[in-house]
Amino acid sequence: MGALVVIEGLDGAGKRTLTEAVTAQLRAGGRRVATLAFPRYGRSVHADLAAEALRGAHGDLAASVNAMALLFALDRADARDELTKSLADNDIVLLDRYVASNAAYNAARLEQAADGEIVGWIGELEYERFALPTPALQVLLDVSPELAAERARRRGELDHSRALDAYERDAELQRRTLAVYRELARHNWYGPWWIFRSGDDTATLAARLADLITR
Repeated sequence: MGALVVIEGLDGAGKRTLTEAVTAQLRAGGRRVATLAFPRYGRSVHADLAAEALRGAHGDLAASVNAMALLFALDRADARDELTKSLADNDIVLLDRYVASNAAYNAARLEQAADGEIVGWIGELEYERFALPTPALQVLLDVSPELAAERARRRGELDHSRALDAYERDAELQRRTLAVYRELARHNWYGPWWIFRSGDDTATLAARLADLITR
């Protein structure tokens, strides 16, 4: 059974870039690696409904924190069999976002801390009721909200399909979300966390992940 490793962080933090770099280095070292990004836009009706709501569709759907959290959770619940198979077939399954993103963003929306009600509800919903596999490791890509926002803005200008949504346009929400992420990491929410910053070496992270699966 492989190790489930998650890369978390703000919109524009560089999660996709880090995932690709680490995956390439692990594969070069002979490791079997599968990747998956959440939300699964274009593959999941739940993810697509959430994306549409964040761009103004579906009435007041986006105004409900619990409804949005449930849509993102249902996207992951539908991917459970895919995750289980990937873990059986690979040494490492590397995810670009997972359950902690739901906890961090929705706690920030409600101005709650990591020990608040919504974080507990999401953890219970996804890990217990939906029985999603828990990560062997969660890596927080700790990038300043200002830098992440600039990257997200440039990305949206280059690719109109990735134009900023309501969460990405809200600078204060992004700041609060990072604060919750840091709390989750400090508390080792649902397993161990590592902090990765922009100046850190991706080869070092890849080596640490390779070491993780040989313990």
